[in-house]
Amino acid sequence: MITTGELAPGTRISEGDLCRQFEISRTPLREALKVLASEGLVSLRPHRGTFVSEISDEEVTALFEVVGGLERLAAELAAERMSEMDLDELRMLHDRMELCHSARERGDYFRVNQQIHDQIVRLAGNAVLESTHASLMTRVRRVRYLAIQSQERWNESVDEHRAILDALAVRDGCRAGTLIQAHVRKTGALGRGSIGGSLP
Repeated sequence: MITTGELAPGTRISEGDLCRQFEISRTPLREALKVLASEGLVSLRPHRGTFVSEISDEEVTALFEVVGGLERLAAELAAERMSEMDLDELRMLHDRMELCHSARERGDYFRVNQQIHDQIVRLAGNAVLESTHASLMTRVRRVRYLAIQSQERWNESVDEHRAILDALAVRDGCRAGTLIQAHVRKTGALGRGSIGGSLP
């Protein structure tokens, strides 16, 4: 709900409403909110409640600079280390993503798109890289989702993914890395200002 903007930045979270919606008690909900707070998605304010975090333009820029660098390294390593079976799995994910794009299924597209990015990182075969990348993804996903609300950017993103896959297919790690870094940073640039002012 936070990632897709259903709960907007700065919104006060109603524990009662969510408990009723998900048919759970307050205890597991509060535990979940603590996890979201540790991930930077919500802000816990004593005596005031829980609010959806906002992200400043500066933080968006910093996040996507780091993620772009991590995914560039991941693509370079994946090009060297992945098997032909791994490549086939990436192709299948890409084909599924293109079908979602053609059908204008934005939510499904977003999920498969994220699977592709995560898969490239996994195929790098570097546990430190993978865990570092995963630790940033909860905050990054919100911006990525909002960036594809633009039809033009959505179309461009598909083309960029196709070029990344083509480079990986011929084991051109340098090109794949350059392309994915540019892709990530472009998404971040478009996401600036979409989440809201500074962190509460």
